[in-house]
Amino acid sequence: MVSYINLLIFFCLVLLFAVGTLVLSKLVRYIDPNVNPVKVATYECGEDPVGDARIRFPVSFYLIALIFVLFDVEAAFLFPWILSLSKLGLLAFIEMLIFLTILFLGWFYAFKKGDLKWERQ
Repeated sequence: MVSYINLLIFFCLVLLFAVGTLVLSKLVRYIDPNVNPVKVATYECGEDPVGDARIRFPVSFYLIALIFVLFDVEAAFLFPWILSLSKLGLLAFIEMLIFLTILFLGWFYAFKKGDLKWERQ
């Protein structure tokens, strides 16, 4: 029960800090009375934005992003493994080969399915 009280106190302190910093920044910010509306206008490659900003992204965008995260996690596990391979021995080497094989099979499945193509038919 005591650990939950500590957690509640910590949560309240975090919430107070977050709200407090937002309110404090709103109070002490500098507001320029001579602001030029052209200077603060939306700037996007020199052209005015056309259409709604809430467009639908194709599903392939999310699939490619997920595959990127998958291989990014692989790289995060691969670097420490390489540095300590001499201490770990043959079993760690075999386990990493199994891990890389499973990742390669996942990549090959996504490639054959056509999920890595940016534009689909």
